[in-house]
Amino acid sequence: MIEVNKNNFLFNEEVNYYLNKIIKNKSFANGYIFYGAEGVGKKQTALQFAIEIFKKSSPSDNIEQRITNNNHPDFLIIEPESPLTATSSGSSDLEKTRKSGSAIIKIAQIRNIKTFLGQKSINSEKKIVLIVDAHLLNEAASNCLLKTLEEPSNGIFILITSKLNLLLNTIISRCQIVRFRSFSSKQIKYLLKDYLDNSKLNICTKLKFEDLINSANGSPNQLLKNIEIWNHISDDIKSKLDSPIKNNLEILEMSKLIYEKLEIYQQICLVNLIQIIWWRKTKNIGLVKKLEKLKFLLRKNIQPRLAWEVTFLKISMEDI
Repeated sequence: MIEVNKNNFLFNEEVNYYLNKIIKNKSFANGYIFYGAEGVGKKQTALQFAIEIFKKSSPSDNIEQRITNNNHPDFLIIEPESPLTATSSGSSDLEKTRKSGSAIIKIAQIRNIKTFLGQKSINSEKKIVLIVDAHLLNEAASNCLLKTLEEPSNGIFILITSKLNLLLNTIISRCQIVRFRSFSSKQIKYLLKDYLDNSKLNICTKLKFEDLINSANGSPNQLLKNIEIWNHISDDIKSKLDSPIKNNLEILEMSKLIYEKLEIYQQICLVNLIQIIWWRKTKNIGLVKKLEKLKFLLRKNIQPRLAWEVTFLKISMEDI
């Protein structure tokens, strides 16, 4: 794992000023939507927001550790899970399920919120419900959440999402939106220089650091994930992807290798990196569009190996 040297790595001054003002004045809304790109500190900030709210009620209650360990009696976190498995899966399994695109938030999970809010607060004036990746609410869960938001309660809802357009408009209208802006390339470079443990940062020399930064879409956390994924990819894959492949046999071999060696979320990250590298070298918009379609197919998990083969074969016919 790549290590970060300071806890406030994703500190967002504008957002934190706004939230601190809310806490100071105790002017709490019933619901908040923390919206922004993946990896810009939404969950980290939401947890800290909850900690500071609880500290107002019980400042000596070891709140930080209890929130971190998810055992605070007045705090409930809802996360997506596989449609076929229970929430008893390990956290790493849940993360892979979310990355693979197959995770959802079910109506049973939202019904648990009603039970949770129906109980009297134990250590604080307000109960807090944190819903991670709220755009993964299925239709039934969304409607159930809407009814819960409409009912007077002693709860504060925090919904985290990177895809505001996938939430019901009626849910959005009942919440205050807290916008997390993406970082500029200059800011990311500064943050990495100031916060990263450079001894853990091992980047293959075939890849330009600027390519990694551009592939992160303004998200420092996504950049760290991209670096880890890139370092995980074997040299026999990296060596063939410096430029578009023209040989049909190599295309079939490479597609097979990628499909067998990499998880879906790793494949999607690889496509992002390939887009950046090949665009820098070719400036071919048709090539970028083909790779964008490949990402769509991978997210839907539609015959991944065939998707790679067809995409590479079509690109090989481009006049580059």
